[in-house]
Amino acid sequence: MSLRLSKSLAARYPWVTPPFIVSAPMRVMSGPALAVNVSRAGGLGFIGPGTKTQDTITDLQEATSLLSKSNSPGTGTSLPNTPLPVGVGFQLWSDDLDTAARAIQLHQPCAAWLFAPCNMQELFKWIKRIRDASPNTQIWVQIGTVGEAREILHQHKLNSTNDTSPDVLVIQGAEAGGHGRATDGMGLMTLFPEIADLVSSSSAKHIPLFAAGGIADARGASAALCLGASGIVLGTRFLASTEARISKGYQNEIVRASDAAVSTTRTLLYNHLRGTMGWPKEYSPRGVVNRSYVEHCEGRAFEELKKEHDKALKMGDLGWGPEGRLATYAGAGIGLINGVKDAGSIVEEVRRGVLGRVKGEEIRSVL
Repeated sequence: MSLRLSKSLAARYPWVTPPFIVSAPMRVMSGPALAVNVSRAGGLGFIGPGTKTQDTITDLQEATSLLSKSNSPGTGTSLPNTPLPVGVGFQLWSDDLDTAARAIQLHQPCAAWLFAPCNMQELFKWIKRIRDASPNTQIWVQIGTVGEAREILHQHKLNSTNDTSPDVLVIQGAEAGGHGRATDGMGLMTLFPEIADLVSSSSAKHIPLFAAGGIADARGASAALCLGASGIVLGTRFLASTEARISKGYQNEIVRASDAAVSTTRTLLYNHLRGTMGWPKEYSPRGVVNRSYVEHCEGRAFEELKKEHDKALKMGDLGWGPEGRLATYAGAGIGLINGVKDAGSIVEEVRRGVLGRVKGEEIRSVL
């Protein structure tokens, strides 16, 4: 396991302190404060998609304002001003490309994370458009299958200019929370090495690979780095951060839940109850089991479940929980999250844990 950043990553993200820790662009919940404070702590924070693509412009404006106030002595890692030392994420099936390109051109974030296209041609279209809008913005592409990796590598081989190739690939295992592969996903432990082998034997072998899915502490991070990852991505762990844009009831459930094999499931029920439609058929979200899901499995009519769900919307924080009705999207590492901390502390805790394990391995190797 090597913690040293590659020359390309070190040049693009000079404030990052190894190991390279990333906060995922979770929709709405990963806001400017979370992204900025992860970057200030020596990681890379991503702003998630908003309810409308236009929200991204507002969030990037706020991130710029926060950064202008955070570079004084004693406020954390010194961050460069250009490009903006935070990333931004987009769900391609629902976000508007014109608005996204305008947001990136205006604010020049250091990275754009692209996820869930309806097809691969749509992905390549987004990559080229963003490159044209902001050549210094690195393109991060999230994938969850070997097939997606093959298509990207094939496109890289065909396109001599590489203007439709990603700068970073994020390999997401089936343990991830939120929306992941519905039927063809695989756990990170086997998915990552297979894709890594494909990439290393291709003309795109220079592309860094980041690991995502079920990583919630230093042990998971260390395991992913041992698989050969250039960095690791945490999502659900940052839902239990003070900076997350999240209801207290939702956050309490993140801390409470455990035994993810029993307490979480992949289902479209929560999407449908919320009126969230249109996701590509390959995707389904992982969420915490609640009363709505239990009754759904028992055969209660959707119309009745919908009425109960809408009542719960008016109950505030009481709408979440095992007897609640509101969706708690979360990953399989949920049982490793035992409390709420600020984002910087989470980054530092994972970093110290990884470094401690590396030091321990060095000592054992001498003995």
